[in-house]
Amino acid sequence: MCGIVGFTGTQQAAPILLNGLSKLEYRGYDSAGIAVRDGERLAQVVKAKGRLGNLIEKTDEGKALIGTCGIGHTRWATHGEPTEANAHPHFNEDRTIAVVHNGIIENYLKLRKLLTDRGYTFRSETDTEVVAHLLDYYYNKYDKDPLTALVKVIHRVEGSYALGIIFADYPGVVYSVRKDSPLIVGKAEGGNLIASDVPAVLKYTRDVYFIENGEIARLTEDKIEFFNVDGEAIEKQSKHIDWDINAAEKNGYEHFMLKEIYEQPKAVKDTISPRIKDNQIVIEELGMTDDEIRAIKKIHIIACGSAYHTGVTAKYVFEGLARIPVEVDLASEFRYRNPILEDGEMVIIVSQSGETADSLAALRLAKEHGVRTLGIVNVVGSSIAREADNVMYTWAGPEIAVATTKAYSCQLVAEYLLALKFAQARGTINQEQLTEYLHEIEMLPNQIESLLGNRERIQKFANRYVAAKDVFFIGRGIDYAISLEGSLKLKEISYIHSEAYAAGELKHGTISLIEDGTLVTAVVTQEDLYKKTISNIVEVKTRGAYVLAVTNEDNLEIEKAADSVIYIPKTNSYFTNSLAIIPLQLFGYYVSVGKGLDVDKPRNLAKSVTVE
Repeated sequence: MCGIVGFTGTQQAAPILLNGLSKLEYRGYDSAGIAVRDGERLAQVVKAKGRLGNLIEKTDEGKALIGTCGIGHTRWATHGEPTEANAHPHFNEDRTIAVVHNGIIENYLKLRKLLTDRGYTFRSETDTEVVAHLLDYYYNKYDKDPLTALVKVIHRVEGSYALGIIFADYPGVVYSVRKDSPLIVGKAEGGNLIASDVPAVLKYTRDVYFIENGEIARLTEDKIEFFNVDGEAIEKQSKHIDWDINAAEKNGYEHFMLKEIYEQPKAVKDTISPRIKDNQIVIEELGMTDDEIRAIKKIHIIACGSAYHTGVTAKYVFEGLARIPVEVDLASEFRYRNPILEDGEMVIIVSQSGETADSLAALRLAKEHGVRTLGIVNVVGSSIAREADNVMYTWAGPEIAVATTKAYSCQLVAEYLLALKFAQARGTINQEQLTEYLHEIEMLPNQIESLLGNRERIQKFANRYVAAKDVFFIGRGIDYAISLEGSLKLKEISYIHSEAYAAGELKHGTISLIEDGTLVTAVVTQEDLYKKTISNIVEVKTRGAYVLAVTNEDNLEIEKAADSVIYIPKTNSYFTNSLAIIPLQLFGYYVSVGKGLDVDKPRNLAKSVTVE
């Protein structure tokens, strides 16, 4: 989950590396470091524990390091504590090879022993240092040829990695290689770059190459070359990225998370609009005829974190509208439980980054079983997008805050549209119904916009609960799915213990957790379940809870039971998650702000989980 960058060209490298790392810090912020070459001189190296700002200060914003070629890293610690000694880049013993790494070397203990027996000395606790010494070994063994050394390392190392490497004998050259960790190469004016993710290069280029497993890239000032796992030259096609560069900047907002919350109306509209034409759903990228859709017997939705929560919602929507059975799995569980996948079934993988390790592994497992696969992802050209049979993009643009908001909302509406497409093809809804559903979906961006205008009231309420120890979320049906996401938003950025429960399960043990003053957030948007959930509200209030209700604007009866109520605009019951989540996102955000926490970079977390 670390972030790597590299640059070689005519400009000073250090400021470019630091700028790229600033766009990748969401991938890890335990430490950071850069190595910069100035002609024939050995690399100048600066490392700093903690946030990237410490490194920026130590290097005077990069001005202290002279040179036009270098590599950089921001770390999320796996092997070795977050110390300066464990910070990247790592070196061979004479510091003629420098390496930055994202991933995990699974056989590093075996390789470390082998290298130690051959006289190599290790100065860190990381698995990455193994790569530096192993490169040194093969580099000296095979006539100091970097490409040959890299090929040998690829065949020896087990695990996941994206590597950026510079060799003292080759000034102005950056090598990179990838296996199961994201890596892109960008071609820019005045130089070329490598990076873990697109936002790091948007300032310099929109034309990028996505590196496949086992591929090697060699960058010079004016040239990019690619090689396969055997060191043979290959040709690759670049992809143009249409993201707005301003989307990766705060643009006056205090935090990226708040900015991204406010970008949701546009992001949702951008995801919806190309797929609704003349009251019909057009999802060309699905690549399925109506006959093929009708042939699908079962759907598996597989994801992690917030994306998994969209799958929980989608289960209700698919089963309710299209009358097709849906199973929802956490990717980390699915890949190890020996799942039953049969002919006629379909697997949908949902991931913002398209690089989530467990989700990617689940996709590959599904493909091994021969079932049709669809990726719902945000990042164009990502691994899941490339490897799935088909891909449906969400047009959220870059999402920088670790806690997802706009990508989550875009995943939801993509799943709504997909469910409606299946329902129409399967004949479970008619054209009149479809038209009405599409009308409701097209209203969502404006309704989200209206809810965002209520933030001051939510902020005041949040300020009352900055010292809370426990917060519980309850709901039934789709409201339970919303509760899961609302609870996650709060806990991941405020560090308050929070749990979501199906309201009907309260009597089965969980109500024992309610004490005087405990905040319970009840989501009550499913009209058929109003009375049942209100009954649950009364149950927790009887035991001393303070209840905040999120409900539809026509549900005035709830004011008799709840202490505070936030109303959302009326929409179809299948789509209420898109509205009810907005006040819950804002609540989590303002609690975190009230506690003085780093909203965008919560402790121990990273944006894209590219390792197990």
